[in-house]
Order: sequence, then structure tokens, then C-alpha cells
Amino acid sequence: MTTEETKAVEIMKSGEWYAADNSVIVNMLRLCQQECFEINAIPPKDMALRNSRIASLLGYAGKGLQVNTPFNCDYGFNIHVGDNFFANFNLVILDEAEVTFGNNVFIGPNCSFYTAVHPLDTERRDANVEKSLPITVGDSVWFGGGVTVLPGVTIGSGSTIGAGSVVTHDIPDNVVAVGNPCRVIKKLD
Repeated sequence: MTTEETKAVEIMKSGEWYAADNSVIVNMLRLCQQECFEINAIPPKDMALRNSRIASLLGYAGKGLQVNTPFNCDYGFNIHVGDNFFANFNLVILDEAEVTFGNNVFIGPNCSFYTAVHPLDTERRDANVEKSLPITVGDSVWFGGGVTVLPGVTIGSGSTIGAGSVVTHDIPDNVVAVGNPCRVIKKLD
């Protein structure tokens, strides 16, 4: 990464408002989009190649990575996954901030993880200003299909997030949580 790119990444991950149309940031975004396009074009029979390319795109990937395509992310380098990470079809991770998954995380189809926050003030929003907040997922977490996780959320180890949930706030360890907004419905032993 160049010095200019490193500075841009630090700004994105600072939690402060920044210009999302900064040319360095936009260039990094386009490079990642191209890489995702190429990964998504790899035939299913070449799963090992596909998973190897995805692992290379990420900031860190543990052993046992398996991601069904299509897969899309904004930068890749802000995504960290532990061992035995599985994601089904149509995973989207908007990783302006860090998105960290523990070991043994299983993600159903059509799940999304968003770190970007846009202003409620239309003048600032129209000026392409945004900030980002990290997402952290513990070990042994299962996401049912169609889950959306919003910026700044932490999900505790051993928890299950029910299909179709929109996770707007932190979820503790060892619970089942469902709904929109996602709420705890059961504590697990």
C-alpha cells in the first residue's frame, strides 16, 4: 500500500466523517470491485482457486475458508476471518471499517455486513460525506439467510442470528436473536 493509500485507510477507519469521493479511496474501491468480479467468474469446479483468491483479498483468513460466490466487498483488506469460516451465496461486506469474524462462523445466503454510515443531514450526505464503524463477530456464530448487520455492532460468541434479522445493536454471547430490529429471544446454555 502506498503512503497515500495508508493515510486514506486510516481516515476511513477513524470513525470520523470523511470525503467518500476522495480519489485514492475511489481507486481502491474500483480495484477491489475488479477483483471481486474476477473471483465471481471462477467456475464452481475451481473452488480451491476461488477460495485462495478470496483469502488473498482479505486482510486475514484462517484455515478452512469456504465462500460460495457471488461474493462482494468494498476493499477486502479490512475483513478478517478466523478458522473454518463458511459463507453461502451472495455475501456482501462493505468494509470501510474493520469487519472481524471469529472461528467457526457460518453465514447463510444473502447476508450483508455494512460499516458505512451516511449523514442524516441531506446537505452533507449529498456532498458524499460518510464515516464508518467496525463490526465484530465472535466465535461459533451462525447467521440465518438474509441477515443484515449494521455499523458498529458486536455479536457475541455462540450466538445464532435468525433468518431475515436486521442487527442494529450489540448481541451478547450464547443467545438466539431474531427480528427487525434484532432482539434476544432465548438464552443458550
